[in-house]
Amino acid sequence: MANIMDYIRWRGDLTFSQAPLNPVDGLVFSALAYVHYAGQTEAEPDSALTLTQAGEELFAREDYETRARVKNDLILLRLAMESVRFGQCRLWMYRSQFSSEEETQFAAMTFRLDDGSLFLAFRGTDSTLVGWKEDFNMTFQQTIPSQRLALEYVRDVAWADSAPMRLGGHSKGGNLAVFAAARSSPMVQERILQVFNHDGPGFTKYLMGDPGYLAMVPRIKTFVPQSSVIGMLLEHEEPYTVIRSKTVGVLQHDPYSWEVMGGNFVDGEEVTETSQFVDATLKNRFAAMTNQERNQLVDVMYSLLSSADVERAADIFHPRNLHVYLKALSGDEKLRRFLSTEFMGFVDAAWKAREKLERQRKEEKLLEEAVEKP
Repeated sequence: MANIMDYIRWRGDLTFSQAPLNPVDGLVFSALAYVHYAGQTEAEPDSALTLTQAGEELFAREDYETRARVKNDLILLRLAMESVRFGQCRLWMYRSQFSSEEETQFAAMTFRLDDGSLFLAFRGTDSTLVGWKEDFNMTFQQTIPSQRLALEYVRDVAWADSAPMRLGGHSKGGNLAVFAAARSSPMVQERILQVFNHDGPGFTKYLMGDPGYLAMVPRIKTFVPQSSVIGMLLEHEEPYTVIRSKTVGVLQHDPYSWEVMGGNFVDGEEVTETSQFVDATLKNRFAAMTNQERNQLVDVMYSLLSSADVERAADIFHPRNLHVYLKALSGDEKLRRFLSTEFMGFVDAAWKAREKLERQRKEEKLLEEAVEKP
């Protein structure tokens, strides 16, 4: 089944004036946001490079292979910059901010399409431990630094250019796009055509009743794979579309695994029972914890992981680091008791989630039987 790379090979010869932007285009721009651009991409609109020029500038660097989250990001960039559809888009106001001290991992960029509209793409969680820590901070903080930076970015783009806008991102990038749209002024919101949230987490309940968020809900397009975990986290008010992925489990979060047909994703009907179970378990556990308890859990886990040689999430399970964790646990009885208590809390939440889902299945079966009776 085709993915976004196949889509570019198929649709890449048509401009956006010839074929208007669709949900798959939104994912392409969201995935391109994972690339760490440089140089002239930081320019203002008047001196913006095309994506083709920005890509050439990037691939001329000796360190270009390190300037992406995964290899597929660079393959996607090459395909996009060689296409008519994406290659001639102007890329400008690229911003990137990373701070381990402030627990911030943020990046955004603006693409000007040939139809005159703008697409503001926000980078999702990268491979750094700091990026993951900021994600976990969402469970107890009303706003995180990246969300505030996203809102500031939309304001700056709106000030620099009066064109209609679309916002989008994958993973945390989707969350940032929704947050920035929801918190923008009514005048800016009027210019926002759509917001694409590709398997991004939701928010704590404070945002659900916010007038700005409710005003944007009809324009938010949220997509989650059948086995979604990240995209089901926290609270959502907007409806979501379930799509198919060619892989399984949490690996479905990978945007390159999402199946496409034409300019749309392949319908996945509904999320799997596993996804529902994980979602219910996490919601049960978080509901039973205060913000202070969530904060403590996240800080303890981050401190434990930081005790080893971990800068990237991929390093967490390296054998040498596992040895460091075990050594830290063996020498700290208080830490062991704390983590043991938290583990049992999640076990209890899992049992409650299982019981709830079983009750729902029984109720649905009884309803189906009642409907089938003459």
